[in-house]
Amino acid sequence: MRRFVVPLLIVLVCGLLVSSASAETRLRMSTTTSTEDSGLLKVLLPPFEKANNLKMDVISVGTGKALKLGENGDVDVVFVHSRPAEDKFVADGFGVDRKDVMYNDYVLLGPKSDPAGIRKAKSAVEAFKILAEGKAPFISRGDESGTHKKEKKIWKDSGITPKGAWYIEAGQGMGAVLQMANSKQGYTLADRGTYISQAGKLDLAIVLEGDKALFNPYGIIAVNPKKHPTAQYDLAKKFIAYVTSPEGQKIIGDYKINDKQVFFPNAGK
Repeated sequence: MRRFVVPLLIVLVCGLLVSSASAETRLRMSTTTSTEDSGLLKVLLPPFEKANNLKMDVISVGTGKALKLGENGDVDVVFVHSRPAEDKFVADGFGVDRKDVMYNDYVLLGPKSDPAGIRKAKSAVEAFKILAEGKAPFISRGDESGTHKKEKKIWKDSGITPKGAWYIEAGQGMGAVLQMANSKQGYTLADRGTYISQAGKLDLAIVLEGDKALFNPYGIIAVNPKKHPTAQYDLAKKFIAYVTSPEGQKIIGDYKINDKQVFFPNAGK
């Protein structure tokens, strides 16, 4: 009888271990490519995962797609950067508890020689007008990301509808667009974080920065459990509390690439 008891115990213990592993708590988050490509998530997520004994499942896409995942109930929390789109997401009942997290800015990049003469522009609108007049190659994200939405707003404010062979809609993430702009020696609008993370691989330079129209705030939103009862609202609230806490804000503020600060915390400000 004893010969059968030991194997049976081994089977039961193994079964419990497998069951425990498969039942690992997971929090699903959709976020913009800039938080992923900049490397921020690699330092921001681990302390939260360890403290709460869970794993974050991250889907990194453009802001438009990230919010769509929230609308569909495919994630529990969204972390993006397009305030008008975020406000609509909340107003339409898909999100709750939106909080400011951090900010940086957009920069206009181009060849170091700046053949279009963008450096003489005093604003983003003026720079876009110069680009259109000279038909300088411009690579657009073209993916309804936060960066693309900002770009479209600047074109609208300039009174120009960009079209023609010079205007290329990539439908790609920021990293891929930077590589395209680099290979074509064209211009593009980028978030500063992704640019800093890839600057060493690029033969591009900042040709316009500092315009208040290029301000780039990030927000975090829990998916509304009334819309999607399966959403892990309590965990989402915990994560929101973490990234807006002194601990999370310090991690964000301390994160640097080549001694350059990438994001500036602004929760509660």
